[in-house]
Amino acid sequence: MIDRRVFRLPGITKILLMLAGLVVLQAFSILFQGRFLSRTLTDLWNRQPESTILMPVLLFASAFALRQVLVMLKNRVMQPWVDRTVFNLRQQLLQKLVNIGPAIVAKQGTGNVVTMALEGMNQVTTYLMLVVIKIFDMMIIPTILIIYMFFLRWPEALFLLFIFPVIILFMIILGYAARDKANREYASYTQLSNNFVDALRGLPTLKQLGLSQKYANNIYAVSEDHRKKTMGTLTIAILSTFALDFFTTLSIAVVAVFLGLSLVAGRIALFPALTLLILAPEYFLPIRNFANDYHATLNGKNALTAVLEILAQPEPTDRGVLPAQQPSWSEDSLLTLSHVNFSYDAGQTLDSLKDVSLTAKGFEKIGIIGPSGSGKSTLINLLGGFLLPDQSDDQKISVNGTTVPHLSQTNWQSRFLYIPQAPYLFHASLVDNIKFYTPSASVADVERAVAQAGLTNWVATLPEGLKTPIGEGARGVSGGQAQRIALARAFLDQDRRILLFDEPTAHLDIETEVELKEAIKPVFKNHLVFFATHRLHWLNEMDYLLVIEHGQIVEQGTPAQLAAKDGAFTALRREMGGDEL
Repeated sequence: MIDRRVFRLPGITKILLMLAGLVVLQAFSILFQGRFLSRTLTDLWNRQPESTILMPVLLFASAFALRQVLVMLKNRVMQPWVDRTVFNLRQQLLQKLVNIGPAIVAKQGTGNVVTMALEGMNQVTTYLMLVVIKIFDMMIIPTILIIYMFFLRWPEALFLLFIFPVIILFMIILGYAARDKANREYASYTQLSNNFVDALRGLPTLKQLGLSQKYANNIYAVSEDHRKKTMGTLTIAILSTFALDFFTTLSIAVVAVFLGLSLVAGRIALFPALTLLILAPEYFLPIRNFANDYHATLNGKNALTAVLEILAQPEPTDRGVLPAQQPSWSEDSLLTLSHVNFSYDAGQTLDSLKDVSLTAKGFEKIGIIGPSGSGKSTLINLLGGFLLPDQSDDQKISVNGTTVPHLSQTNWQSRFLYIPQAPYLFHASLVDNIKFYTPSASVADVERAVAQAGLTNWVATLPEGLKTPIGEGARGVSGGQAQRIALARAFLDQDRRILLFDEPTAHLDIETEVELKEAIKPVFKNHLVFFATHRLHWLNEMDYLLVIEHGQIVEQGTPAQLAAKDGAFTALRREMGGDEL
């Protein structure tokens, strides 16, 4: 019902001790509240004077007020710790995504990761706030009350003590059913998130192909599946709540019947009988509250479990093997990969890499071509150090003669610029987005980079020029403009001599791509370029080609050499009509 790793979170021990003390005080306030209420009712029944009744009434009111204050204090104690813990977890998650992000995104999907970092962490807040307090309430309050009730009347107390674990056992059974339903609901929610993000990314392409309406049916099917699983979870939740209320109410009724019979027979006085009857609902109240909130926190528990599993994933520790060199990359520099393998999960072959061997020297322009799903993006991520290769004895990765276990090296990643299909634009000014890699660049340097990237005319139309806010929640930009901003980053940073392009024009129309191509070509000069693409017209700009099929480099060589072989490269060109791969 509760993830044990919660009790290993920083600062939890102090919070638990404070919470335990407050719950003990709350239990005694409930006990005194019931006792003084019973005394008041007994005195009223016995027609005691008002002066005699006033004191138990005041004591009852004091105990009631103390109980409410203690409830508030418990929340006040928990809230700062929960906020701090969730903030730290979110920061750790984001840092983990920075360190090994592509591997996580590839396995779990972009939508799931985004949902986990945003809405998922809000659900974790609800989970931590409710479940820890409810657990302590359920452990401490019934224990103190049942001990006191044994001193009042042991047969009824023994019955309550016996029925309590029976109800818990029944709730555990329903809880497992609810948990399984919630897990399926969370899985469908993950699928819905991933489908939504994929739909947003591919909407321009779907519209161009006339498939947007057809894809809407897919979104509807996924949404409907999530709705059905949510309703299934709610059905179990409502059933368990009804069952709990039924059994607790029935138990209290049984106690009331036996107390009534004992009163009629004169075996018990009115005061202890009323006290038992008043405290019996309070005895069951913590478990009822826990059951009600348990279903409300299942998604939070699933989100916390997912976050903790990501945080537990290992990170590369040997990131300083490659020494710093000046210049960072030159005409004599050499990168070698030999027998490198990579796989996302056991048994998964899509986008995996098998026995990759290649050599890149100086300022070569290397094109990476192949059909969709062949592993082009995976190879780019591997070259960028975003993914770590599988360990094997015959694998070798070397940079300028230095053998490294992987390319997630600090001094390697400081040498390249990465330009994906959809460059990320931060919620900041245009100039701050361009200066992402070089925050100390001067205004003159930025303006020169803007001109080289072909953005001058567009910047002139902006209301605040280079200071215009762009990105999420600000001025929107087209796909071509976003790619030009990424190019301006490359023009601005002259120290990074390696460029990684991951199909930068995949989602652009042909007119925009032709214009952008003229802006991209100048940046190739004096750079080592890895250019993943399925557009054949880019191959004329490449010195060397890698042809990938099913995660393997099946051919490599110059465009002329591959064209003369009449092999995989020629087959791809023939299959796609000579325009696209």
